[in-house]
Amino acid sequence: MNKLPARAGWDWLKQGVGLFRKQPAALTTLLFANILFSIALSALPIVGPVLAVVLIPSFSMAFMQACLMIENGDRVTPAVLLTGFRRPALVALCKVGLIYLAVSLGMMLLMKVAIAPEFLQTMAQPVDPDNPPDVAPGDMLALLGVFLVDVAALVTLCFTAPLTYWKQMSAGKATFYSFFAVMRTARAFVVLLAAWFSLFFGVLLVSVGIFGNAGVGRVVVMWLIFLFVLLLQCSMYAGYRTIFGKPEGKEAQPA
Repeated sequence: MNKLPARAGWDWLKQGVGLFRKQPAALTTLLFANILFSIALSALPIVGPVLAVVLIPSFSMAFMQACLMIENGDRVTPAVLLTGFRRPALVALCKVGLIYLAVSLGMMLLMKVAIAPEFLQTMAQPVDPDNPPDVAPGDMLALLGVFLVDVAALVTLCFTAPLTYWKQMSAGKATFYSFFAVMRTARAFVVLLAAWFSLFFGVLLVSVGIFGNAGVGRVVVMWLIFLFVLLLQCSMYAGYRTIFGKPEGKEAQPA
């Protein structure tokens, strides 16, 4: 894992856009299917939300495998949804999912400790333009800090699933390599996320300015959210390929 220049993050974003443009319909269908499965799981009482988190690595491998197929010139089919749900890969990816669950619980605890419950209740209420809530700057800074910690934690785990699936690493080893890979290429990731956020909010502001708050405007905003989620997923694949190399031979086949 060699250090990369900061501009590598911008290159990943461009490569992600290129992958998406080759098969946009297939990737969009894949995203909707993952969202529907996650919602259905979350609807199950008690265990549903836990399963939805534990299966995040299995869901994410569908996108990684789809990006690899697109790069190889293969057609992405619905069967790619099962990539992370076949044995023995499912068991290994669920172990990674337990790490995601631990991180999620840690972030919930951090939020309870760092942010006043009253502030969270205020933020959850609809905003009255004529009577805006009185929000302390310290509470906003605490919320921003928790958000940044959450993003950093998720980014450092971004390669755990593909390392587990393609490199057959254990959950602990994959987490270790993913963490230090991100740390060694932190500047590239900062550029990637900054460019992604900037483009997203720029396009979002233009869309809101054109369509306003009408029904069409809300539909456009939702499509933009889906689009940029897909672009980030494709960019993460580009980052993996740069750092760990393109999966070849048996590595590229479903486990």
